[in-house]
Amino acid sequence: MDLVVGRLPAGAGDAGVEIVERKGRGHPDTICDALAEEISLALCRFYRERFGAVLHHNVDKVLLRGGQARAAFGGGKVTRPIDIYLAGRAVQRHGGVAVPVTEIAVETCRSWLRRNLHALDVDRQVRLHCLIRPGSADLTELFARQQGGAAPLANDTSCGVGFAPLSDVERTVLAIDEALPSPALRRDDPAFGEDTKIMAVRRGRRLQLTVACPQVGRHVPDIDRYRRNKAWLADRVRAAAGQAAGMDPAVAINAADGETPDSLYLTVTGTSAEAGDDGEAGRGNRVNGLITPCRPMTMESVAGKNPVNHVGKLYNIAAGLIADALVRELPEVSACECYLVSRIGHPIDDPQIADLRVRLRTEAAPLPTAAVEQIVRRHLAGLGGFAEALSNGGIVLGNWPLWRAPEAAAARAMP
Repeated sequence: MDLVVGRLPAGAGDAGVEIVERKGRGHPDTICDALAEEISLALCRFYRERFGAVLHHNVDKVLLRGGQARAAFGGGKVTRPIDIYLAGRAVQRHGGVAVPVTEIAVETCRSWLRRNLHALDVDRQVRLHCLIRPGSADLTELFARQQGGAAPLANDTSCGVGFAPLSDVERTVLAIDEALPSPALRRDDPAFGEDTKIMAVRRGRRLQLTVACPQVGRHVPDIDRYRRNKAWLADRVRAAAGQAAGMDPAVAINAADGETPDSLYLTVTGTSAEAGDDGEAGRGNRVNGLITPCRPMTMESVAGKNPVNHVGKLYNIAAGLIADALVRELPEVSACECYLVSRIGHPIDDPQIADLRVRLRTEAAPLPTAAVEQIVRRHLAGLGGFAEALSNGGIVLGNWPLWRAPEAAAARAMP
């Protein structure tokens, strides 16, 4: 491993302008990410139970084609269903035993949609198309190849990035997402849908929040109730922002709303996927649950990639954990960015380069290179445990911190 430790200049939280976004559980892009990851985890469980080990798969290509609907106060109707296409590669036969990949994928998706989109009739309003095929011979062989029981060999040449700590605005966006109507609240008042989106723009200490949150027509009798719901939600958002970082933001809820019923964010199912908004895996939140254009990011899609040797997944998780560990464990480090680059066919615990950029509390202090290297190597050595941690809920994609106790994470679905 080529390890580079350098100094990090001022961060996103110190800049004059900062932009942070989060797409909610019912956003079409988030749905695609969630389904890709759920299929991967379901395959991992099947492979382990039947064959004693996770077999090669990458099911990270999911496309959602929006349907058509007519929303209305007190009702509404989906006139054309949502189509979801599941693509990727997976071992479909091993040791003479057939793997029911299509059945696993389709039932896993149906289960996630039922659990997470309360107003969606999955049986009548969604069509699932499974297009998963067997993997190529070379990548399947590479997956199985070991070097004397050493670390798995990288499935790809790619880059993973992570940073810590979160800025005030980043923490505020996550806090607001937690404050938006939860499954428990929807059981008492199902008027709010899951297709939320938060866009935060900070200029100096002035924070502007644009929040989208659909309402479900059959639980909203008229426009007055719709407006009261918006006002209630705006108060909730402001309170969450104040509690998270002491900010008093300007808040716009469903900013495109007009004055007539057909110009409101009113839905039948609680997601814009019902009426023409499409989605694709890899276009949503990064592994920490945020979209942060003022921070280092990668185009690498994480959800659905196998958790054993696909560095497009492993290095993005590890980079965030490494950056977080450096800030927590080294008192002299106030911030960190981590960049990990793999090389296909090389051991996953030996990246081509690990570039660590740290900001020290005392600017003139020497870089703690030896301590940084120790933490980096410790996390790289633990990559082999990520498959188990993802399967049992110890790592939950889309949440921060990524690492949670399994019992705390088990009840949380991927957002």
